[in-house]
Amino acid sequence: MTKRTAAKYKIDRRMGENIWGRAKSPLNKREYGPGQHGQRRKNKLSDFGTQLRAKQKLKGYYGDVTEKQFRKVYAEAERLRGDTGEMLIGLLERRLDAVIYRAKFVPTMFAARQFVNHGHILVNGKRVNIASFRVKEGDVVEVRARSKQLAIVLESVALTERDVPDYIEVDHSKMTAKFVRQPGLGDVPYPVQMEPNLVVEYYAKN
Repeated sequence: MTKRTAAKYKIDRRMGENIWGRAKSPLNKREYGPGQHGQRRKNKLSDFGTQLRAKQKLKGYYGDVTEKQFRKVYAEAERLRGDTGEMLIGLLERRLDAVIYRAKFVPTMFAARQFVNHGHILVNGKRVNIASFRVKEGDVVEVRARSKQLAIVLESVALTERDVPDYIEVDHSKMTAKFVRQPGLGDVPYPVQMEPNLVVEYYAKN
């Protein structure tokens, strides 16, 4: 098992939720946290603990991005007009790795980051290898020609455990995806409840 895969499953167990809705999640068999103390009775979380957990869950969902990166996105969301929590979700969904995950070009958010870093993705015909690259409305994301027949791509497209959301138009015959619009919280197909309002409360106090 790779380090990234192990980390992914550890996040699931630490959160106590199957946050990506994957059939392989260890939570489907063991509904307790990792480590020797994982089966202890959980204490009720304080308000701070609840807010921290909401932040960790959202941050973990997007491939466990660094705190520095996540806080930078939050700061930008805070500057935008509108609900900060909604803006935060919208900005996270505009990450290139999130877009190719939503388009089902790869099976996991962790695989999406690696796929972008390895140069398999074009944006408007130009190769982009930065996972945090932010797409704009109307941008066309495409799997590079020599990568379209990779097993990971073909297997991901065939997955039935999730659907492509309506803010992305996908043509799997050409392996292209058009980012139509920035989504709000209600548009994003999270398998578990995300609470960006608690993330906002967390950063407002810390």
